Amino acid sequence: MPPQKPRPQPPLVCHGHERPIVELSYSPVTPDGYFLTSASKDGLPMLRNGSTGDWIGTFQGHKGAVWSCILNDSATVAATASADFSARVWDALSGKELHNFAHPHIVRTLQFMHHSNKLLTAGWPKLMRLYDLERPEAEPQIVEGVPDNVRCASLHPEDKVLLTSYIDKPGISVWDLRTAQIVSSMAAPSKVTSIEVQPDGSRFLTADGHEAKGRIAAGGEDLWVHLHDYDSGVEIECNKGHHGPVHCVRFAPGGESYASGSEDGTIRIWSTDWSLKDNPDPDGFPLPNGS
Repeated sequence: MPPQKPRPQPPLVCHGHERPIVELSYSPVTPDGYFLTSASKDGLPMLRNGSTGDWIGTFQGHKGAVWSCILNDSATVAATASADFSARVWDALSGKELHNFAHPHIVRTLQFMHHSNKLLTAGWPKLMRLYDLERPEAEPQIVEGVPDNVRCASLHPEDKVLLTSYIDKPGISVWDLRTAQIVSSMAAPSKVTSIEVQPDGSRFLTADGHEAKGRIAAGGEDLWVHLHDYDSGVEIECNKGHHGPVHCVRFAPGGESYASGSEDGTIRIWSTDWSLKDNPDPDGFPLPNGS
């Protein structure tokens, strides 16, 4: 008889959102631990303890769905992108709004840059904006030549390369931020909904409804969260608990757990019996080094 898969531990279930969760993001490890943010169609992005899932606070002020919520490297400043045509910057310790950047249309994604001194935003229409947080009253730098409305963006750790995917266009664009030009494009079989760059900047993982290389967690319309090993094709875990489609999955720093966000408005944090540290060089996609 073949050995049975180990029974997965029950997840930590995090309530609080009243509408679907559309994005999750972990902070790096800080002296106070690591943190988890969630963006939701209820317009109330939340901050949690990344290890326990305990609620810490809610950033209140948006008048529409929030599509992205991120933290800077020290987890002291948060930024949010919203359907209310704004991107906002917050004090993550007090919840106070620091800056409100008005946009002409929906803001779908954002990234901190240059040691959190600048904020890049994207969405509709086909361009990106770069704000100087040390001079928030200044007009943003406009990056044109974007092929389509941006779905998500992920920054290389050295701030030289940006990867973008699009709402209506398959594939990924690789930008050289020193010239604000696309230097290469990567094909994908369908629209890419998530891009995650490894902390060392050497590789990245994408989610597009198809297989991706390396160990990866994926959610979908079947309400299950699946964990696969690409090389062997073995399903490592298959976890059920959500009561709606799973829209986003993110690994915690170190990979000992991962979080899933769902149409049902809950976050579930699943523990694993393996660590990404055991596989420091997964067979992913190499990134240009920006040199």
